[in-house]
Amino acid sequence: MKTLFDHAREKILEKEQPLAARMRPRTLDDYVGQTHILAPGRLLRRAIQADQLSSLIFYGPPGTGKTTLASVIANTTKSHFTVLNAVLAGKADIRTAIDEAQRRLGERSRRTILFVDEVHRWNKAQQDALLPWVENGTLILIGATTENPYFSVNRALVSRSRVFQLKPLNDNELRQVAAAAITDTERGFGNLRVDVAADALDHLVNVASGDARAVLNALELAVETTPPDDDGVIHIDLAVAEDSIQQRAVLYDQEGDYHFDIISAFIKSMRGSDPDAAVYWLAKMVYAGEDPRFLFRRMVIFAAEDVGLADPDALRVVNAAADAFDRVGMPEGRYHLGMAALYLATAPKSNSVFAFFDALSAVAKEADAEVPNHLRDASRDKESFGHGKGYLYPHAYRDHWVAQQYLPKSLQGRLFYQPGETGYEKHLRDNVARRREAQLAAVLETGMDEDGETLSYSTIDKQFDSWLERSMGGTAKRLETIRQALFETAACQRHHTVFILNDDTGLLTWEAVRQTPEGGVWVHMRTPEGLERAKARLRTFPALRAPELVLSPDLEPASIIRLVPTDVRFDRVFARGLLATWADPAKSLSRLVSILAPGGRIVIVRDLPGESRRLHEILPLDELAERVRKSLIDCEEAVCRDRHGGEDTLTAWAAAAGLTVVKRRHIKSEAPLVITGSLLDRWFGAGDHFSDGSYSRHLLSIVAEDDLKRLARAARRGLAGRTVTWRSHCEALALETIDSGALA
Repeated sequence: MKTLFDHAREKILEKEQPLAARMRPRTLDDYVGQTHILAPGRLLRRAIQADQLSSLIFYGPPGTGKTTLASVIANTTKSHFTVLNAVLAGKADIRTAIDEAQRRLGERSRRTILFVDEVHRWNKAQQDALLPWVENGTLILIGATTENPYFSVNRALVSRSRVFQLKPLNDNELRQVAAAAITDTERGFGNLRVDVAADALDHLVNVASGDARAVLNALELAVETTPPDDDGVIHIDLAVAEDSIQQRAVLYDQEGDYHFDIISAFIKSMRGSDPDAAVYWLAKMVYAGEDPRFLFRRMVIFAAEDVGLADPDALRVVNAAADAFDRVGMPEGRYHLGMAALYLATAPKSNSVFAFFDALSAVAKEADAEVPNHLRDASRDKESFGHGKGYLYPHAYRDHWVAQQYLPKSLQGRLFYQPGETGYEKHLRDNVARRREAQLAAVLETGMDEDGETLSYSTIDKQFDSWLERSMGGTAKRLETIRQALFETAACQRHHTVFILNDDTGLLTWEAVRQTPEGGVWVHMRTPEGLERAKARLRTFPALRAPELVLSPDLEPASIIRLVPTDVRFDRVFARGLLATWADPAKSLSRLVSILAPGGRIVIVRDLPGESRRLHEILPLDELAERVRKSLIDCEEAVCRDRHGGEDTLTAWAAAAGLTVVKRRHIKSEAPLVITGSLLDRWFGAGDHFSDGSYSRHLLSIVAEDDLKRLARAARRGLAGRTVTWRSHCEALALETIDSGALA
């Protein structure tokens, strides 16, 4: 029980606490930043507002709002909120928190949320003490950590929690934090007359590196150490700002995430042949005090792994630079660090040395392969066993090379090393290929293999397996290819909100749910049957992860978007198979733009019939007169040209909607197609009725109805049950608003 002295102490602390603590937001609406997980429609925001939290771990650098977000939850939830700091709390504190949570749940049926700041500081035993109580629901854990929880927090706790990564605030968000502190009369400096020059604020924001606490601490120091002028105004100019926050704090821990993230960025920049980025990340590590010998070790590895035989001198240059550094030391040794990094970044690249690891894998997986007889040591067993018999000594031949087989029998024809096409290896490539061809020819023609089996596979069986795979899974594989292309084009991120139009089959729905675990998915169904199928699957889904389903038989976006919340903006909108159904594609695209978030994408698929197979190529056109045959072929070609519009038409539709194409991927397929009765009905309609939308409906303008009926009957007789090879060609496109497209 608190005494009067406790209350007095709390009042003093509340009044004298730092500005960063006083300005801590109390509600979601006050919270600044982290829109990727807290924007309207995002999973975490919905969970907080609905007070349906499960255990959470907030991971991110200092000053990004982890503790603040926990306090917002404390102000929002009806559950009891308990706070522990892992630096100060031990097992006894954990035991007390658990006992109180059990009593609270039993006596008042009230849940307990336990917030543990710096949870990574607890050892394994302390973290394990929480596990059974988190698992049985006595406690809901919210942990905050600056270290990667997948390495610093027990795997069992992580598996029972949802991890959200918080990111450094951007410049506009930091300015918003500073402005709130200057104008707030209750907790900030609103009762003072503070004037912060634009360049001074820019300096504070720039040096803070995304840390809201750093901006507020610097602002507090500047205000409290600067006397007001004669008019009572406290002027914060650039000189004062520079004194208040003198040196940028580099987020770098030689054993933590930033160490691994930055060395990863350094390696990937060199691999990507970007010398500017490579020296930047190198400078960041040197500035933060990284051991130069560690950097040289990584560059020595890189010289073999990523440059390899494209430039064999790379390894020599890096080793020479490392030796020079040992002689010279710092600070002049930085020249040698920079020289090595720039050499590697600008060198041609090849990872062909991975051939060795492929060979290691083969050794581990394959049965123990015997050394071919002609390669065995002849010095010991030549007379008894004939070891070495048949070996051809390369130096006895022209160019010091002769064709013969060097791999074991079971690996004949196996390739491990693939020379690259740049640098030194470019000159090796043709020579290696020619010698391989000659080796294989020698084996085939001379029977060097003892058993006469020269290949590790049967050509006939391989062809049969390939045919069987195509026959059994052609359609499914094509759909999988389309889905993969759509999501690669969309480039969904974990926190995205996604709206999928016309997905009765669920082809895109469940992949979207998997790819956006911290966002949200809305799905439009055209038919009640599709809706029921989706609902049946949702019975096994957690409520907060389930996609929102809407039903509308109308495929026009104007009708569909009325069914989604007006405050939700979507990062990705999928409109597969709809472009040809819209009466006015430009207007429909404009409707979809109205629900896009900034930087959002509309992802569509459109057919490209120019390279697709035509129906007239397989139909029994002999049933028709020559004139009618020609008209039908001309008509189908015209339909294929007009369908979905050409390139210029699509560009015009997109531009009219304020969109531009930022990414596209072509999808070509050739697979067996079984001509079923339902497929024939789709082409010609049921019976003699040419239904709207059927292929034959397009032909009626130039082909007499009797001729068309005769063709349909002939097709049913001659094609039903047949399998034909069907070519198709389409493309997945990502459209962004012209402003965001220009930025991309």
